[in-house]
Amino acid sequence: MKEVGFIGLGNMGQPMVLNLLKAGYKVKVYNRTASKASEVVAAGAEQVNHPCDVTTSDGIVVTMVANDQVLEELVYGQDGIGDRLGSDGIHLSMSTVSPETSRKLAHYHQEKGSFYIASPVFGRPEAAAAQKLWILSSGNHAAKERVKPILEALGQRVFDLGEEPGNANVIKLGGNFMIMAAMEAMAEAFNLAEKNGMDREAVAEVYSSTLFNCTVYNGYGSMIAKKMFEPAGFQLALGLKDCNLVLEEAKNTKTPMPLANLVHNRLLSSTAKGRGNLDWSALTKLANEEAGLE
Repeated sequence: MKEVGFIGLGNMGQPMVLNLLKAGYKVKVYNRTASKASEVVAAGAEQVNHPCDVTTSDGIVVTMVANDQVLEELVYGQDGIGDRLGSDGIHLSMSTVSPETSRKLAHYHQEKGSFYIASPVFGRPEAAAAQKLWILSSGNHAAKERVKPILEALGQRVFDLGEEPGNANVIKLGGNFMIMAAMEAMAEAFNLAEKNGMDREAVAEVYSSTLFNCTVYNGYGSMIAKKMFEPAGFQLALGLKDCNLVLEEAKNTKTPMPLANLVHNRLLSSTAKGRGNLDWSALTKLANEEAGLE
């Protein structure tokens, strides 16, 4: 039986593990909040008590965690996976982290004789459940070939972005920035229509059926038109984290991103107003308030 370790059982991690089980993998799982493993354990996963216990020498470990700090602790920390992977082991990192973190972890794993593959994804929890994720992948070519069957069990397409480990993270952060910018644009356009006496949801349908017939406008357009920001598929606080990473990379590469600064202020203000646990599309509540529609 094929074996894989999996760390991180949040909104994305749980459906991903369930799909690996359906694909015939034997999956060992670890999560800091142990109770979150109950659903995947009931489906056949084996729960362990320490991160390092999900892997064996030469094995493959998938991580899907909230931020750079948590990811680094899982690799470097006590009971981490860094020493346990050993020669030819693979750390398949599917978290949204900075390109620099991926480069640093790739170097660390290389020194240990193992490999680091960055494979962040586009798609919300419902896409993860339906095996419809779009997966970005960068790192050692031979290691990418080894993990390809795992990625194909999780998504609808894998994009190979070369051997530079940070490439996938650059594309992921750029994509998330464009989603944020699109959400702000939708809010402003819908507000303009509503102020002229039109129904927001009807306007959203026009845009998503014509000029902007795509995943972001179809999905988030409906949420923004209805002002429906719960339950959170992706929390606003995590959106702020990602926008901080975008601006950090922009600074490091001397890339002006004025629109990213605007969206960052929206996310920061929303967090200050206690909206961090809402869906990140709730950043548009500020536009509604400024238009006198809240």
